[in-house]
Formats: sequence, structure tokens, C-alpha cells
Amino acid sequence: MFVKVTKSGPRRYVKLVESFRDEAGKSRQRVIATLGRLEAVTAGESSALINGLLRVSGQPTLDEGTGEADFAQARSVGDTWLLTSLWKELGLDDAFRRVLRSK
Repeated sequence: MFVKVTKSGPRRYVKLVESFRDEAGKSRQRVIATLGRLEAVTAGESSALINGLLRVSGQPTLDEGTGEADFAQARSVGDTWLLTSLWKELGLDDAFRRVLRSK
């Protein structure tokens, strides 16, 4: 699917379009939904459309929100990065590889 801008007289419309192949194998396009006039969509008046799509998909609308905030624990990687860099710079990785290979 993709978004397509069409012109009808002086007005331009935004449409959601789907590509498909017909029975003969030719590529065709069909309009799934007309999202409104281009001026309205670019002016930020598309929240009603977004809310409608969210409602249909069973998700909370923009006004409702989820009411939840998920935070994950931060992980410290600076010390691991430093030790790995020092390990390689001192050549310990090659030294251990040689020692372990000979056994």
C-alpha cells in the first residue's frame, strides 16, 4: 500500500492505494480509502482520520492515549566497552588464543 495524491479540478486529494495483480497478471491499483484534501492533511487536521483508524484496529485513540508509560532498566555498557578495548590493546585476546590453541 502507498499514499497517492490525485487532482480533481483545482483540488488535490490524498488517497490510500493498494497495488495488486488481476486475473490476467497485469498490475493494477485500487483505492482503499480517500484520506481527505491535501490541504487539510498537511495542515494537521488529520487527527480524526488517525483516531478512526486506531478505533478500527482496537487501539486507544490519540485523545485517550494508553495511560501507561513503560520504562526499561538502563544498562551500563561503558565499563564493558573499556575493558574490551584494553583487553585488545594489550594483546591479551591473541595471547589467550595462542595458549588455548596449543592445548
